[in-house]
Amino acid sequence: MVQERTLPVFETAKAKISQEEGFLLYEDMILGRFFEDKCAEMYYRGKMFGFVHLYNGQEAVSTGVIKALRQDQDYVSSTYRDHVHALSAGVPAREVMAELFGKATGCSKGRGGSMHMFSEQHRLLGGYAFVSEGIPVATGAAFASKYRRDAVGDASSDLVTACFFGDGAANNGQFFECLNMAALWKLPILYVVENNKWAIGMAHERATSVPEIYKKAEAFGMVGVEVDGMDVLAVRAVAQEAIARARAGEGATVIEALTYRFRGHSLADPDELRSKAEKEMWLARDPIKKLAAYMIEQNLATQEELKQIEQKVQAVIDDAVKFAEESPEPDPSELYRYVFAEDN
Repeated sequence: MVQERTLPVFETAKAKISQEEGFLLYEDMILGRFFEDKCAEMYYRGKMFGFVHLYNGQEAVSTGVIKALRQDQDYVSSTYRDHVHALSAGVPAREVMAELFGKATGCSKGRGGSMHMFSEQHRLLGGYAFVSEGIPVATGAAFASKYRRDAVGDASSDLVTACFFGDGAANNGQFFECLNMAALWKLPILYVVENNKWAIGMAHERATSVPEIYKKAEAFGMVGVEVDGMDVLAVRAVAQEAIARARAGEGATVIEALTYRFRGHSLADPDELRSKAEKEMWLARDPIKKLAAYMIEQNLATQEELKQIEQKVQAVIDDAVKFAEESPEPDPSELYRYVFAEDN
């Protein structure tokens, strides 16, 4: 069993959220969970093909960070585990599901599939099949925001970029090169490490000489923070602070969210490398159940109100599947379309 790191202390009871905020967070996390569960069903029924990497268990990271950003303004860069990041960024469930089905109505016009979600409208810079591939892209987006503000004089350009990647990516060269540039130029970016303990089948502690990824920020004079990635309120609090610093021109932050995926690396992974005891320990810390318990304890919601949210989300998921099934395939005559940018 992988040796566990002591989780950082965050007193959820002292968190201050309104009922409206709580409902928003809960609905977004439920949307991610239900969507991924439906993806598994559709995959095994032969409705989608290729590699499909699900996000179950990590919802608090996506919701906690992305919902703290300005919707449809700030930028989000994802990984190959990108469905839920897309949903949190506001991409309609219909478009995400249609993309998984390879349909023309998908957010990437059926060209990308599971690992390449993209939406210009929702500032989603893409999902990336190669490990750490999105880090330079996100760094470039942050540089553009900084350049427009400082060099062009656009005072309204205070946009922030959230760059998500896994623990395995933190050993790649792009990570260190981009942190160096982000520190030099004080770029408005959050480097969000979703440390789910396993890089496919390699345990994190066996793959890196410094397991505490957030400490690597110190080498660049950058702020590094560790947070309980199974607690959406903790993630949200850390993200809000980092976003405020970025908008104020104080530079980048590395956020290491300690989390766990409840399924195998992909739907083709039998998940035989992780011990039963390890999986059970993390399943007991389900971030959705944690938020639900908190909201009920704080009189922010009743069990019935949370159930109504779940029913609402289930209807959205069912509609997304119906939409995807009924949508047309990409027209073969448009095979070479979207290779290059088009004039609007």
